[in-house]
Amino acid sequence: MSAGFTTSLAKTPAEVAEAQRLRYEVFVAELGGDGPLVDHKNRLEIDRFDPFFDHLLLKDNGRVVGVYRLLRDDQARAAGQFYSEDEYDLSTLRRSGRKLLELGRSCLAPDCRGGSGLLHLWQGLATYVIEHEIEILFGTASFHGTDLNALAQPLSLLYQKHLAPPELCVTARVFQDMDLVSPDQIDRKQALLDIPALIKAYLRLGGCVGNGAYIDHAFNTTDVCLVMDTAKMTARQRKLYSKDGKE
Repeated sequence: MSAGFTTSLAKTPAEVAEAQRLRYEVFVAELGGDGPLVDHKNRLEIDRFDPFFDHLLLKDNGRVVGVYRLLRDDQARAAGQFYSEDEYDLSTLRRSGRKLLELGRSCLAPDCRGGSGLLHLWQGLATYVIEHEIEILFGTASFHGTDLNALAQPLSLLYQKHLAPPELCVTARVFQDMDLVSPDQIDRKQALLDIPALIKAYLRLGGCVGNGAYIDHAFNTTDVCLVMDTAKMTARQRKLYSKDGKE
């Protein structure tokens, strides 16, 4: 565990730019993504939603090594929509009348993966959720690549074991079936290894997935929509992701 890890919200345009720079290194340079507002000259991954989101920063001794974009209901109204509404029909969540928080653009610098960096980022998120009395978390998370044959096993496992209940189940607008392999043909161990760490973190907290994947060719990803009801988290799950192991 790094003693230098801290989390905070970006407060200045320069801090937002630091988040966009890390996003560029991960989503564009590393994973091959692109977009109409991406600034290749200055190596900044930008989109039109950035001014409306809060940007949660993970710093290691002052260097930005992790980011998360956070969009509450009121911010989404100002933006005209939630970011993921381009990919998913969120009607079930909107009708719930509960406080929503959309999460997105989560990434870590390569040297901070596989350790406690993601946990620290989630602890910063937990503080934000408590402060704003958020009831439902949701957002798209990505598998690298768009080859469904390569992703058939982990997508099928998510659908068969972690599909959201009807009251939380969003649906992909351009629908790609996730139930691609029969249960008896799934190598569960390998399928779990193939699921990205961020998605597994949601699942450990009791998260679930919407119905259908979305193929994002611009970002070279296959997206799923994750949904989590904070009221259904167990005491153990809350303790795991709260600061200093305390609720």
